[in-house]
Amino acid sequence: MVVRRLMRVLIVDDSPIVRERVGAMIAEVPGVVNAGHAEDSLGAMRCVRELSPDVVVLDISLRGGSGLDVLHEIKKAGRAPVVIVLSNLSYEQYRRRCHEAGADYFFDKSTEFERVAEVLKAMSLPGGGLEAGRTPAEKEEA
Repeated sequence: MVVRRLMRVLIVDDSPIVRERVGAMIAEVPGVVNAGHAEDSLGAMRCVRELSPDVVVLDISLRGGSGLDVLHEIKKAGRAPVVIVLSNLSYEQYRRRCHEAGADYFFDKSTEFERVAEVLKAMSLPGGGLEAGRTPAEKEEA
């Protein structure tokens, strides 16, 4: 019998409502657990180091810094987690900057919120990317 480990997701957003909603969405995806949350950039980096999540759901607008700065720092790491940017700042320049900084996915909170769960479900399936430590090479088209 093959035992698969759970995919650990860190939620980084300054809104408690969004953190709660993303957490509830994660709880419904088999094989995926909420590893924790952070509400600012310093907390985000501390959580990434301490919790070693497989996936980070990251907002661009954070107290005490920018999600873009967090994204840059995360992707500098040797084996960086998959980063799903979930933001209301869905303008083309933000999408482009996030992809250039290494974001694996970029979704608009107001129109694509549920896509986060779709990606996590796909990643949690056998061969879906978690075993290899990366998602399939799927970037959102601008």
